[in-house]
Amino acid sequence: MTAIPYLGEILSLLCALAWAAAVILFRKGGETVHPLALNLFKDVLAVCLFLPTMYIFGEISPADVSTTDYLILLASGAIGIGIGDTLFFKGLNLLGAGLQAIIDCLYSPFVIILSMIWLGERLSFWQYTGVLLIVGAVLLATYEKSPQRITRSHLIWGTFFSVLAVIAMAVGVVIVKPLLGRLPLVWLTEIRLIGGLAFLGLVFAVHRQRKPIWNTLKVSRAWVFVISGSICGAYLSMILWLAGMKFTKASIASALNQTSNLLIFVLAAVFLREAITARRTAAIVVAVAGVFLVTFG
Repeated sequence: MTAIPYLGEILSLLCALAWAAAVILFRKGGETVHPLALNLFKDVLAVCLFLPTMYIFGEISPADVSTTDYLILLASGAIGIGIGDTLFFKGLNLLGAGLQAIIDCLYSPFVIILSMIWLGERLSFWQYTGVLLIVGAVLLATYEKSPQRITRSHLIWGTFFSVLAVIAMAVGVVIVKPLLGRLPLVWLTEIRLIGGLAFLGLVFAVHRQRKPIWNTLKVSRAWVFVISGSICGAYLSMILWLAGMKFTKASIASALNQTSNLLIFVLAAVFLREAITARRTAAIVVAVAGVFLVTFG
């Protein structure tokens, strides 16, 4: 029993809100900051914040971690955070937060499909139905003959980068999934962040445009969005997610976390003045319904 009624549910909803706010802030910061520079800054800040958090949670490095475990965690971070988040920011800049929220619903189906391939898991009838609903919702949202406030080129390339981002994030999660049950989550998250940061550092070291890319971070008006978005998205939402899982059932916490897609859709309209059409509204409702079927079917 917790001292505060429904504490886990409240924390899970706050997690969804924190991530939704982060996406809006990242969208604003991405107007002037290059996706690669934004992701690098986000990961540096997150690594620094999670280091003391590990000790607060009492999650120091466990003794039974093998070299293979470390390599899996670092690879997971490089793929899911280093590659996935950079592509996510690129897609977000091209599509806007509202459309991105719909495409992000593909994450759950990709995780489950990849789990079938690599981990031997199986889908139920309702999960298959959920996958079809999400794919249909994405097609409904992105197939517009006359896109509003977005060019056809941005719609196509933004969708391409966003889908690749979801795939990369799903791969990053699936390859680390067998370790989740036996390793501390905060510590595990820190190692994944280090993997993502190492990958981004390597990319920067060999990138011919590294100086102009890094210079995009020097735009003073972007700092408030970059810093606040990084804190909300890479740190606060993770802590709230862990706390929500601790104080309520995992199924309930997961369901409440999924409301972030709806929150992003609404916040994008309010704060970014993105268009809410009947087509996009129907798509987000169908997509979220599909996510629930995939998660709990």
